[in-house]
Amino acid sequence: MANILITGGAGYIGSVLTPMLLEAGHEVTVLDSFLYKQNSLLDCCKYKSFHIVNGDARDVDTLKKVLPGKDFIFPLAALVGFPVCDKDKTAAVTVNQGAVETLLSLRSPEQKVIFPCTNSGYGLGQGQAYCTEESPISPISLYGKTKMAAEKAVLEAGNSVTFRFATLFGASPRMRTDLLVNDFVYRAVFDRALLVFEGQFKRNFLHVRDAAAAFMFAMEHFDEMKGQTYNCGLSDANLSKLELCAEIKKQLPAFVYIEAPVGTDPDKRDYIVSNARIEALGYRPRYSLADGIEELTKVYSIIKNSFYGNV
Repeated sequence: MANILITGGAGYIGSVLTPMLLEAGHEVTVLDSFLYKQNSLLDCCKYKSFHIVNGDARDVDTLKKVLPGKDFIFPLAALVGFPVCDKDKTAAVTVNQGAVETLLSLRSPEQKVIFPCTNSGYGLGQGQAYCTEESPISPISLYGKTKMAAEKAVLEAGNSVTFRFATLFGASPRMRTDLLVNDFVYRAVFDRALLVFEGQFKRNFLHVRDAAAAFMFAMEHFDEMKGQTYNCGLSDANLSKLELCAEIKKQLPAFVYIEAPVGTDPDKRDYIVSNARIEALGYRPRYSLADGIEELTKVYSIIKNSFYGNV
């Protein structure tokens, strides 16, 4: 069993991943500032193998205390998404990039790093051509730029694996309603109508539990995966916004959506992604987009609150 440090372990991915690791018998230390006042790790407190540090992932003294003895480091701490990064540009750079660089400077070379990046780095994509890990990187947001810079630092530091995750969806104890699928289902449930801007723009998608499972997969296959980045998403879910709406309507028939004849979406990302590299190693997502939509309709029977977004 491994001894693991997760910075940002009380976030959207971490709140799913941490109990998964504990259930598998690993020793887990979470460092988190609890920026959103979330209580998502309360169920983990029953494990003697769970350790929590309420602190800042940028703080050198804190990192020096939590790093010794760790086999794996998962730097999840980040300001996620372009709106929250644009709201506090300094924090976006110091958390998303600076904290990772600081951590890398303090860790021992034998400590293994698994880093969650984003396929936001593909920016405007390549039209109908699939973006692979070798495709040009052209992030169009501060979020994408800081994450790609951190990914570069992690890979250059060695003994590491990075994931370029698709746009995540699904339920997490630290819920986010501002992610694209989660947001569209929220609107379908409560508003029953949606005005879609630039509906042909495409993205790839992945359930948050499959993102967490990717960390487990990388731990098991670390030696053959290290030194590379891996796109990670649902290969049957390279969908436009309008195609996503059609999938939601299959389960919520009262949902009405139209494309706006004028106006733009501030999020200009538009790409389709190949996940062939990680699939060749045997990784397969377990949860479909339809599974996530069904799950989210239940979630929104319980919550209706903007508190669950990042902005």
